[in-house]
Amino acid sequence: MRPEEIAVFLSAFRDASEEQPFGPSVDVYKVAGKMFAIFSPEGPHPSLSLKCEPSWAAELRARYTAVVPGYHLNKLHWNTIVLDGTVPDRQLRLMMTHSYDRVVSGLPKSVRVRLTDEE
Repeated sequence: MRPEEIAVFLSAFRDASEEQPFGPSVDVYKVAGKMFAIFSPEGPHPSLSLKCEPSWAAELRARYTAVVPGYHLNKLHWNTIVLDGTVPDRQLRLMMTHSYDRVVSGLPKSVRVRLTDEE
C-alpha cells in the first residue's frame, strides 16, 4: 500500500481523528481520544505502528521480518511495521482494522455502542 492509501484507510474508520502531537512527520490516528495507529509516511521506508492482541503480535513478528515490537511503545501490545513492501496489502488492512477494533473494544460501553451500533 502506498502511504496515501494507508492514510485514507485509517481516516475512514468511524470517528477516527488524525493529530500530529509528535511533529509534522508523524500522524497519530485516534478514536474517542485513544490511539490506534501511529504513521510515519516519510523516508525511504515509512512505518506504521498498530495495537495488536499479544499472541497475534508475536505470530506476525515471526512471519514477517518487517514487523517488529512497537517502537517506543508497549512491546507486548504494539507492533511497528516497516512498509518495505514485504507485508501484503490484505494483511496490512487486517492489522489496521484489528488495531482499531482492539481500541474500540476497550472503550466505555456507551461509546462502544455509538461506534459499533451494538445493542
